[in-house]
Amino acid sequence: MTGLNHRRLGRTGLTVAELGLGAMDTPHSPDAVQTVTTALDLGIDFIDTAREYEGSEHLLGEVIRRRGGKDFAVASKTFSHSISGSQYDIDRSLKVLGVDRIDLYQLHDISTPQSWDEVMRDDGALAGLKTAQYRGLIGHIGISSHNLDILELAIASGEFETVMLEYSAFFPATGLLIELAAHREVGVIVMRPLGGSGRTSTMRGNMAAGYAGPLTPANLLRYVLSNPGVSVAIPGARYPSRVVENVAIASSYAPMTNAERRELEDAASALY
Repeated sequence: MTGLNHRRLGRTGLTVAELGLGAMDTPHSPDAVQTVTTALDLGIDFIDTAREYEGSEHLLGEVIRRRGGKDFAVASKTFSHSISGSQYDIDRSLKVLGVDRIDLYQLHDISTPQSWDEVMRDDGALAGLKTAQYRGLIGHIGISSHNLDILELAIASGEFETVMLEYSAFFPATGLLIELAAHREVGVIVMRPLGGSGRTSTMRGNMAAGYAGPLTPANLLRYVLSNPGVSVAIPGARYPSRVVENVAIASSYAPMTNAERRELEDAASALY
């Protein structure tokens, strides 16, 4: 293990390890605190959470208190589409995390034209985030989405410093959007880089049964990190062993060739 590489998170001015942690499912593990602590001790310095991830902000708040302060970047999210609702969520996040400022706050899952219109109105959630940013309660503003058209709108709008999107060998369709984001200096946070927990479980089961092909969690992480437009990939983890495994891969991987990428995409397509 040689240590994690770092990348710029778009125009936020933040530089973070290219491997982060998605903390949606972590609280549901008996080893939750140790999982987060292991990630931080191994050099991960970007953790994503949300108001709606049950117990996640509470978990990070506990870790922050145990460590005597916040020594990593935190990204949280609001599902609210209104100016008042988003500000309420930010105030709650600050209290639960036990911090005075959150590094990145995102609009959560803006994946329909209606939700886009709602958050972008004068009384929409984006206005609430901007007010909180002006007050110094949050550092930067981002958005997450599963809709390619809305992601393109968000990147082109100039309103968002980061976008969170799905990208993997199972879902390579966002590749062109990642290029556009890089051109616009918008940070790219990749969710589900290993394809999601169901696919990961299937792959591990196949490997245990003797599968020796290219479709492995290690190669899936290599695939995402090989894209220079990706700022940080945030695989989820419930147990410290998964964090150790991911850090080992990210610390020593060789970028994939185009042929390797195509082979992995073909294998992923055959599975799902």
